[in-house]
Amino acid sequence: MTSTTTRRKSSTFYVILIAGAAALGGFLFGFDTAVINGAVGALAKAFNANSVLTGLAVSLALLGSAIGAFYAGKIADRYGRVKAMIAASVLFTISAIGSGIAFGIWDFIFWRLLGGVAVGAASVIAPAYIAECSPSHLRGRLGSLQQLAIVVGIFIALICDYFIAVSAGSAESPFLFGIAAWRWMFWTEIPPAVLYGMSALMIPESPRYLVAQGREPEAANVLTKILGGDVLPKIEEIRQTVLRERQPKFSDLLSRSGGLLPIVWIGIGLSVLQQFVGINVIFYYSSVLWRAVGFSEKDSLSITVITGAVNIITTLIAIAFVDKFGRKPLLIVGSIGMTLTLGTMAYLFGNAPLDAAGNPNLTGSAGTMALFAANLYVFCFGFSWGPVVWVLLGEMFNNKIRAAALSVAAAMQWVANFIISTTFPPILQYFGLGSAYGLYTVAAATSFFFILFFIKETKGIELEDM
Repeated sequence: MTSTTTRRKSSTFYVILIAGAAALGGFLFGFDTAVINGAVGALAKAFNANSVLTGLAVSLALLGSAIGAFYAGKIADRYGRVKAMIAASVLFTISAIGSGIAFGIWDFIFWRLLGGVAVGAASVIAPAYIAECSPSHLRGRLGSLQQLAIVVGIFIALICDYFIAVSAGSAESPFLFGIAAWRWMFWTEIPPAVLYGMSALMIPESPRYLVAQGREPEAANVLTKILGGDVLPKIEEIRQTVLRERQPKFSDLLSRSGGLLPIVWIGIGLSVLQQFVGINVIFYYSSVLWRAVGFSEKDSLSITVITGAVNIITTLIAIAFVDKFGRKPLLIVGSIGMTLTLGTMAYLFGNAPLDAAGNPNLTGSAGTMALFAANLYVFCFGFSWGPVVWVLLGEMFNNKIRAAALSVAAAMQWVANFIISTTFPPILQYFGLGSAYGLYTVAAATSFFFILFFIKETKGIELEDM
């Protein structure tokens, strides 16, 4: 083995380590948003909350995420990506502690809102940092680590919910030290939140941020570990694309006519469509959803865990192929698959007989088909729109506007998530599951044409050439 090959392997291993540390923010992103799945019913009983307040307890954290995402880029550009990660880890920790000790529905909502700010910040900082620290030939796979971390976080949160609920008997029953099981569900987030902060303290700052700050010797040290060889041409390349005389502003996103740049609108479109296909209805309400169509609490949680596992497997598929096949082909295939599976669920739920409570009664083959379609839908989302949108958002903007544009796109993603999450219960109540999944089917079909006409392939292109 030559010294060059050894050096290249060492550089690749180093990049994977620092990208993995940054992606812990994605793990907490997934964990924090999914952990409430198993606690929704118990929360409503513990705080005697009506359906509106229960819905707000689930969805208001998403508005916090929009706020966190909107300001994270600005904070990361001013103080650095690493310091922004540390701040997010502190907020995650405080939110996890507070959610578990909440005395009423309103202070619970406050703690969840605080966690939402951290989730939004992590959703911006991690993909930007990973994209800025990755060689172009690895950027797609390393960028997909963000989504892998998110889905692993979702899966671990659902596993924790399942075992705590099963061990206690139910989510509202006493668990360790006589404390209600649902409170322990939120406290399980504390260890990874602390680990995220510790990991952030151990990784280098983004070389592109360092160049923007005029700290080129430090940037050279980081780039030498990442790329090896002579890094001075790379520093000059970065210097040419970064505004050094001032911090990037949101005004940089405006065209001469005063509107947002077309590329920013495309980023917003990707973010909104990723949510409008209804993926988070599966992860926020699935245990309630499956109970509504006849499954027990234990079986509903089991199905949710299986769905989380499917999500991990498909994200690994995306990591394997995103740099081989490219971003656009995966998104197109995913859109087609989601349209077909969502359409199947809309048909099954829309034509199922109703029970005394007005819920669709899926029995026999219809129930099996619905379960299969739901997991196949997650499969189609997991290898395409889940990870690839984050890869694109991390790399499609040029150096001058990346952090600010990513903040806007991610903030709109959380607003779209909030809209979907808060409208699902009333749509379910007044129009039925068939109508809800029908709307998501339309969004999935729209996503196909959006990718076809508006997205350009970014595989293998240097960030400085975007």
